[in-house]
Amino acid sequence: MSSSFFIKAKQNPKLVKKGKNTAAPKRKGDGGSDGKSQLRAKKPNKYNEEISSDSETEGPVVSKKRQASEENQYDETPQEKKLRLAKLYLEQLKEEEVKADDDFFETDLIAGRLQEEVLEQKGKLQRLIAKDLLAPDVSEIRVLRGHKLPITCLVITPDDKCIFSAAKDCSIIKWNIESGKKVHTIPGGRKGTEERHVGHTAHILCMAVSSDGKYLATGDMNKLIMIWEAETCKHLYKFTGHKGPVSGLSFRRGTHDLYSASHDRSVKVWNVAENAYVETLFGHQDAITGLDSLSRECCVTAGGRDGTVRVWKIAEESQLVFHGHEGSIDCIQLINEEHMITGADDGSVSLWSVNKKKPLGTVKQAHGRHGDAGLEQPHWVASVAALQNSDTVASGASGCSHNSQVNVWKCGQNYRGLELLFSVPVSGFVNSLKFSSSGQFLVAGVGQEHRLGRWWKLKEAKNGIYIIPLKRKPSNPEETKINA
Repeated sequence: MSSSFFIKAKQNPKLVKKGKNTAAPKRKGDGGSDGKSQLRAKKPNKYNEEISSDSETEGPVVSKKRQASEENQYDETPQEKKLRLAKLYLEQLKEEEVKADDDFFETDLIAGRLQEEVLEQKGKLQRLIAKDLLAPDVSEIRVLRGHKLPITCLVITPDDKCIFSAAKDCSIIKWNIESGKKVHTIPGGRKGTEERHVGHTAHILCMAVSSDGKYLATGDMNKLIMIWEAETCKHLYKFTGHKGPVSGLSFRRGTHDLYSASHDRSVKVWNVAENAYVETLFGHQDAITGLDSLSRECCVTAGGRDGTVRVWKIAEESQLVFHGHEGSIDCIQLINEEHMITGADDGSVSLWSVNKKKPLGTVKQAHGRHGDAGLEQPHWVASVAALQNSDTVASGASGCSHNSQVNVWKCGQNYRGLELLFSVPVSGFVNSLKFSSSGQFLVAGVGQEHRLGRWWKLKEAKNGIYIIPLKRKPSNPEETKINA
């Protein structure tokens, strides 16, 4: 059964007044505004003048060329417009395919692309690439070092050229992947310097980059969300409103809508382009530890010790609740629109469908056990990642020794079950994992401590970013398989 636990702002996000987002969210059904207009004034232009009925001859003169174009526009029926747009889209696809291979083009290519896009939206596209992956040599793994304290989160830019990483030292670093060099550093500040320091002054727990690579969002222990211009690392503005540490951020693909999750048990929706708060979602019974989204108007969250995974349907104002893990669910990632992977501190990794309340498959003790004989405990799963629309996922463990590892898994058909492909040894807590969009490499953010706390410290570990190449067997023309 789905239930509704939403508080929705009365304003249209596109019409919300720009400025600091410090106002408390309004509940649906609350009284009117404070009397001040929330509408942004439109800039006047020569075609936006008001013409009264008694001064027709004094109105602005419209050129014959513009008048003709307007008549043509009004003559176009909705059906003609749809046909025109469809033809335009097909032409764009044709141009893309021609650029990829100037000597080869067939209508079947367009049909295949369209079919893949439809199946991707339905969450039924599964590219079978796991069978071709090979374990990398240790010598092929690159390590980038720059943060003074444990790395807590990272993201890869959509073009696979840069990595943004953040840490408990409150700093943000932008790296060039090819050279391994720092492109930009946003230093962290000390507690109490918030008024004069541009960046974060508390541990950064999460970050997200928009699908067009324009915006970077970061969230910290001090309840703040910072918005940055990804290209220049220029600070744009802050979002306030959460009453606890911000533990999850994700941009909805193809938009500038931002979802945020917090230890205050709420999920908030923002419009970054408009610098606007949209609405708040309630439902979890404990601190939210992870959040993810793709292109649908929904997001998924891991509820930590409340033991639930939730799918939030924003437009329908409803949520679906899932149970499966025995411990705290600390990380979550969508594989496609209908399947996801989670990890918990009970050592298990689970695969889910948004259409089933129980996991499709679970691997217990996914990273083995540690401790003395008779008192052994499973390694916590601190991070998970998914190569989107494929059968390949990864998990990272919180090690009690230097023998930590990143596991790369193959998903079974229809995402039922997980098969271990290979493990990559690392030293420390694997606090964040991300696949590149191209699937050519996997990036792990590793630290001496767990990202959410300081229960113990691995002094022998080093804080760093591991870039793990994903080698493949000789190319196979049958690489892509679609499960309808």
